[in-house]
Amino acid sequence: MGEETFHIVMYPWFALGHLTSFLHLSNKLAERGHKISFLLPSKTIKKFQPFNLHPDLIIFIPVTVPHVDGLPPGSETTTDVPFSLHSLLMTAMDLTESVIEFHLTNLKPNFVFFDFTHWLPALCRKLGVKSVHYCTISPATVGYLISPERKLLEKSLTAADLMKPPLNFPPSSIKLRAHEAQGLAAVTTKPYGSSISFLERQLHSFNECDAISFKTCMEMEGPYCHYVERQFGKPVILAGPVVPKSPSSVLDEKISNMLDNSEAGKVVFCAFGSECILKKNQLQELVLGLELTGLPFLAALKPPMGAETIESALPEGFEERVKGKGYVYGGWVQQQLILKHPSVGCFITHCGSGSLSEAMVNKCQLVLLPNVGDQIINARLMDGDLKIGVEVEKGEEDGLFTKDGVRKAVKAVMDDDSEVGKEVRTNHMKWREFLLSKGLENSYIDAFVNKLHALLG
Repeated sequence: MGEETFHIVMYPWFALGHLTSFLHLSNKLAERGHKISFLLPSKTIKKFQPFNLHPDLIIFIPVTVPHVDGLPPGSETTTDVPFSLHSLLMTAMDLTESVIEFHLTNLKPNFVFFDFTHWLPALCRKLGVKSVHYCTISPATVGYLISPERKLLEKSLTAADLMKPPLNFPPSSIKLRAHEAQGLAAVTTKPYGSSISFLERQLHSFNECDAISFKTCMEMEGPYCHYVERQFGKPVILAGPVVPKSPSSVLDEKISNMLDNSEAGKVVFCAFGSECILKKNQLQELVLGLELTGLPFLAALKPPMGAETIESALPEGFEERVKGKGYVYGGWVQQQLILKHPSVGCFITHCGSGSLSEAMVNKCQLVLLPNVGDQIINARLMDGDLKIGVEVEKGEEDGLFTKDGVRKAVKAVMDDDSEVGKEVRTNHMKWREFLLSKGLENSYIDAFVNKLHALLG
């Protein structure tokens, strides 16, 4: 096909992290002249317009989210509903199949990139379109949790199964604790959408698509990529780091003043993404841990379960004690711009893949505090395999962390004389230089495009 351009339809799961990840890739492909039709919920389009860097080539197509009993009216993405209702949102997304068929019939794309809509590969085959499962979770997570050699459709997944990796899984530092294995086994086997479990949905998506794609580099996760390719028996194509361009907006004035008036590399920034909601006692341990570090801090956290506002959930006397030195926000903050600020020396993250990508190309040190699912395996990769962060200790059985555990992890990466700190700083610098090296991203996206050409044969 030579230098011909493609027409790609994007239809990610209606979660902001997934929509954002697909849009970052869309921007990279549009830079090379490829046309993108991006299907997303109607009211969500406005939120994403500022991040569309090529509006002439990336066209947003609104999708009305069907009503499902039990789903609050007007709900469109996972940020609109608690975690317990995500399954109903998935049911609503499954009900869009006929609408998506209408769009694909009219658009006649070369490819559809998808993730959770397990029915898309069959629809694509019917219409003569190639389907690519663009997976926002890491190849290590896919390989560890849902490898075909676990024979998950023949027997139920148990916590005991997850305590050890699949037989042929690459050597790694990934180990799950009892509470993590129990949580993952419970979540993956629960119904997720229309009468299908999360596990079955994922296995169907991987087994039926024409190719699997990840946002990662062979240099970082090569053994896991090869393992997934062998296990599922289909091409795994890597998009590379897909580092998003810095937003053109400026920092909120209050945050900007706080950071500008702080010493370089001393501020601890803590953010847990758009969906992570802690229990009140864990949120209090976290902020008390930040206070114990003695360092200036900025935390962006959702109000905990049962609390209307973040302020109402803070420990008694906390705000007075940290006044002028520590700030806790309950709303959205400009994470990319904050991570870039020279005052920020440490980032406490929930280990979502988007947040880790943004952190790794900046200079702040990583403290890892995973909450659910793939975040746990991401944390083990960062702490164990790559040694570029320190994970906060948690109770083996209950999975709870303490304020002292938070303080210790921050001190470990921030103290100049800490041996662990020296190691993670050196490794972080090495990987940062690699990810930002001239030509790396272009070579990955060029190879990605060539492999898409090969799929069309």
